[in-house]
Amino acid sequence: MTNERRDAYERIKHELTNAPVLVLPDFELPFKLYIDSACSQGLGKALHQRKILDGEPREAVISYISRQLKDPGARYGATQTEGLCLVWALEKNHYYLEGAVFEIYTDCTAMKSLLNIKTTNRHMLRWQIAI
Repeated sequence: MTNERRDAYERIKHELTNAPVLVLPDFELPFKLYIDSACSQGLGKALHQRKILDGEPREAVISYISRQLKDPGARYGATQTEGLCLVWALEKNHYYLEGAVFEIYTDCTAMKSLLNIKTTNRHMLRWQIAI
């Protein structure tokens, strides 16, 4: 492990183990929803806001959640799994996000076109409607 990676690991460990780990939402500020799927393993999301903590502007975590994928979701391709993750994350955070300004962050470039593509795939059509 390089020094840069070791330092990053130590920073993450410090941030996750020192208060405040989770903060209360401020509905006047925009939210950031980070989503990621791990192939056929599971889904994860983190909801953040940019806040002033300890006198410094930082990205503060509102909530974390993850879940294991089971059939049929475990058999989805990468784009479908990421789509499932987005819909699931929006459902789990609807009480924070309905009517709020928020941005979605994902590492799946195909997700950017989810709302614009014409598809006959029933899952993706339902997700377009849900989003």
